[in-house]
Amino acid sequence: MLTAKEQSLLDALEAHAEAHGISIVTVEVAGASKSPVIRVYIDAPGGVSFTELTEAQEWIGTLMDELDPFPGAYVLEVSSPGIDRPLRTPAHFQAAVGEQVKVKTSEAVEGRKHFKGALVSATEDAVVIEVDGAEVALPFAIISKANIIGTVKF
Repeated sequence: MLTAKEQSLLDALEAHAEAHGISIVTVEVAGASKSPVIRVYIDAPGGVSFTELTEAQEWIGTLMDELDPFPGAYVLEVSSPGIDRPLRTPAHFQAAVGEQVKVKTSEAVEGRKHFKGALVSATEDAVVIEVDGAEVALPFAIISKANIIGTVKF
């Protein structure tokens, strides 16, 4: 699901996150290679406060300067995962069972690569999504991107 660069940044960040009382949900690198954007999504027990975001921005920025992942300039964004929370690990999927999700796969399953529906179950090996009234099993190994479809209830 992550590029080699994203995975190396995630590994470096996860090594420090627990000491700061947060977890790293995921890391994304986007934009032009000359000035990419590094997005770090964090979470904490009870949600992410402004104070936690500010503190995380500081230590993550310092760590990124030490790692120097991209020669030259880059933009660092640190935020909570938000309403459309990314799903990266089996544990993320297990916590989201019952939610509406959007999943993209690297290989076609039943003739398609994009799935939208209710997350029925999740194991270490696969997730099951109800799509158009039928359950579809997606091997975890071919999931390239996934997130919860956030809904706001009034």
